Amino acid sequence: MGRLEGRVAFVTGAGRGIGRATAERFAREGARVCLTDMDGEVAASAAAQLVDEGADVFAAKVDVTSRTEVEEAVRKAVDRYGRLDILVNNAGITRDNLIFRMSDDEWRSVLNVHLVGGFFCARAAQKHMVENEYGRIVNVSSVSALGNRGQSNYSAAKAGIQGFTKTLAIELGRYGVTVNSVAPGFIETEMTRETAARLGVDFEDMVASAVEDIPAGRSGKPNDVAAAILFFASEEASFVNGQVLYVAGGPKD
Repeated sequence: MGRLEGRVAFVTGAGRGIGRATAERFAREGARVCLTDMDGEVAASAAAQLVDEGADVFAAKVDVTSRTEVEEAVRKAVDRYGRLDILVNNAGITRDNLIFRMSDDEWRSVLNVHLVGGFFCARAAQKHMVENEYGRIVNVSSVSALGNRGQSNYSAAKAGIQGFTKTLAIELGRYGVTVNSVAPGFIETEMTRETAARLGVDFEDMVASAVEDIPAGRSGKPNDVAAAILFFASEEASFVNGQVLYVAGGPKD
């Protein structure tokens, strides 16, 4: 029996990278999963692969900044499976720029996806969790929450997620709902590849440079983060609440 046997999970940004790795890990641990993504085609492709493996999952195209789309997708998951036990707020974007060059849209779009999107998803999901007196919410932050040049928008959003996590842990803990956060360091994903391309840097050179500052001596992979998310989503973490776990290959302040 898997660690999430009988549980129902809702994962945002599940079409690729950390979100996809998390949805795959959940499904292989016995969960039924709704994979959501802004790109409906990549979400459908990820779900189809899992269905071929015998998993009970489905995909939904969701813009997390749309309250109606979020609430409709959560409703579909509950209608299909009868409950909702786990939410992973993973959807995210980057619009990097130095502060004097950053546009209003670059600032707003990043905060909207990470913070407004996380709020819409958590608010919609917690209702069902509170009713069942059981739930796990895992929010994806980042080491950038500690500050990172050219990412004032992203850093602010990821730091906000940590405060959001701790507040929800206080509010929802009495109802059997735990809320925790993982904060990845350098992870090899499509997003980091796109960052390298935007900067005109060879991706392998970017990885090699990052590894020089990682005590573990290697870069992170999506499955490294998925494993941490799985822990927070599992029964073993029932007394872990309001915590931020850095998955970065070394200590962070």
